[in-house]
Amino acid sequence: MFSLTGKTVIITGAGSGIGRAIALLFAKQGARVEILDLNATDAQAVVKEIEDAGGAAGWQVCDVGDGEAVKAVIAGVQGRIDILVNNAGIAHIGTVLTTSEADMDRLYRINIKGVFNCMNAAVARMAEQGGGVVLNMCSIASSIGLADRFAYSMTKGAVEVMTYSVAKDFIKQGIRCNCICPARVHTPFVDGYLARTYPGQEAEMFEKLSQAQPIGRMAVPDEVAALALYLCSDEASFVTGCAYPIDGGALNLR
Repeated sequence: MFSLTGKTVIITGAGSGIGRAIALLFAKQGARVEILDLNATDAQAVVKEIEDAGGAAGWQVCDVGDGEAVKAVIAGVQGRIDILVNNAGIAHIGTVLTTSEADMDRLYRINIKGVFNCMNAAVARMAEQGGGVVLNMCSIASSIGLADRFAYSMTKGAVEVMTYSVAKDFIKQGIRCNCICPARVHTPFVDGYLARTYPGQEAEMFEKLSQAQPIGRMAVPDEVAALALYLCSDEASFVTGCAYPIDGGALNLR
């Protein structure tokens, strides 16, 4: 079950965190993984991990906010594009009063326009070839009010609705489109945020953030990757137009 043998997968932002975990797992399951990331060093490191484990992978430096660059990179992928995972994104902390116009523009460019750019290029290929799978990385921020996440929540709400739209518009062309909505996931971003914001109090604040989930901890990237594998596999062939929470009870058990 959950074999991806013979499939080509494009994963954005796969140089670290959740994207890296998805890339490693998908390659383990037989997929050829194409990594799109701004950080060449991180992307190369993940490709080496995959190849050292006997898998197949390639990488390209790509700014997902640049539509022409995205089209060029995706046009260069040989053969079918079976799966697109839109994982690249940036975070922001602030209310409507502490969010600047520049912040809004930066978040829109990556988190919304970046997802659009990749789907625009990949879905066209999928429609021509007779099907494919799109998985967008969303957040529980698209469904509930989170403190100090004004602009970030806006972008994730857009991603969720774009997911439904693509699923609806291309269901007859054999394209499935879903999104995953995690609560807090322990990634390098979390560690960096704690180090910058709470120097000397990292352990205390990490525990506080962990306990914010009813389950009492953060998710780890491998758990999100396992859900991604299911949604992108043939075992999920009847699943489309869905937003899947993976949240430790955050949405319903508060």
